[in-house]
Amino acid sequence: MSSPPTPSVPVLRPRRELVAWRNAIFVIFTLSGLSIATWAARLPAIKDNLDVTTGSIGVLILGMSVGSILGLMASAWLLVRLGARTGMVLALSLVSVGLVLIGIGAGLTFSPVLVFIGLALFGFGNGCVDVMMNVEGAAAETELGKTVLPLMHACFSLGTVIGAGIGAAASALSIGVEWHAIAMAVVIAIAAVIAVRFVPVREELGDDTPTHSHKLDWRARLRANLSVWADVRLILIGVIMLGMAFAEGSANDWLALASVEGHGLSEPTGAIVFGVFVSAMTVGRVAGGPLIDRFGRVLVLQVSAVSAIVGLLVFILAPNLPIVLIGAVLWGLGSALGFPLGMSAAAEGKNAAARVSAVAMIGYLAFLVGPPLIGILGDHVGLLNALYVVLVLVVLSGLASPAARGRATATVGARRE
Repeated sequence: MSSPPTPSVPVLRPRRELVAWRNAIFVIFTLSGLSIATWAARLPAIKDNLDVTTGSIGVLILGMSVGSILGLMASAWLLVRLGARTGMVLALSLVSVGLVLIGIGAGLTFSPVLVFIGLALFGFGNGCVDVMMNVEGAAAETELGKTVLPLMHACFSLGTVIGAGIGAAASALSIGVEWHAIAMAVVIAIAAVIAVRFVPVREELGDDTPTHSHKLDWRARLRANLSVWADVRLILIGVIMLGMAFAEGSANDWLALASVEGHGLSEPTGAIVFGVFVSAMTVGRVAGGPLIDRFGRVLVLQVSAVSAIVGLLVFILAPNLPIVLIGAVLWGLGSALGFPLGMSAAAEGKNAAARVSAVAMIGYLAFLVGPPLIGILGDHVGLLNALYVVLVLVVLSGLASPAARGRATATVGARRE
């Protein structure tokens, strides 16, 4: 019978190693955003190649959504079983395989079934890596002693911008979906393998499991992971993420269309309004770290909620284009920091992978339930009026913001110059 493992002593890592770790997670976030934009940017071509209806595309996207939820559910188990390095490489490898299947299904065999399978694998891999990269990002943040998760999420946004640009160029050059998807899959897989070499091995994730008896310990860790759902504070953090994710997701899905149908703008102008929102959100994430370090999570979340609420109201009630743009800016700035701050708060303490996985699942409900809910309501009361549901959820998010208050523990990074 093996003796219980002794508590691990925090490791004071050299500054150079910490920076390399942080930069590696920047790359992982960017690769995740790049992969999503690769699929999204070629969606019109995929629809044309498969010769299917918009409803059929919705069914294909459902495969990705279900895969994402399964990936979120499996992420904690995989992280404690495989460790962060192997786990993130496996997850992004599945993303790459999914992209290849999507490309082949849409560009060579013209098989909706193959595209559905590819999207399911793609979603599963991204669901897994979403939790893993946030756990690693929060750990690096703790040891650095300053807030960097919002900047990491900005890297995700940067990845989507790069991916959209590459997709637009590939489309303009008439490059087939299959060759575009395969090329991006290769880039993502190779970059992931290189990046994780700079992620340190951490005992608390089971990264050092040389003996059979130690490998069996993952079962005990898994049982402990399931217990996090009894943590009321964690559920409230999930409420914060639910409201903010709903604010972000509803804009991604409906902002351009609401600008056109609700405010009578042209389609290009609607796209510009959406671009303003995304730009504001990216700026908020880039600038958010120093503000959080100075004012704390709770105040920043409360101000973010107020900004999102005011932005939504201004957008819904706007009488002209300049006011619509002001609403989009406030809405984007208010939506920027809720998700990364929720991840950062959830990752504190023991069982970080399970805690992040739990709040991510709560937050991702917004991305799954939000689009159809807003759409159904929009059919009955109009898209602008349907957005009041988002406003209510953001109010709840703001009320729950004290749950994100940092635990009173000193960080490793705080002891380093």
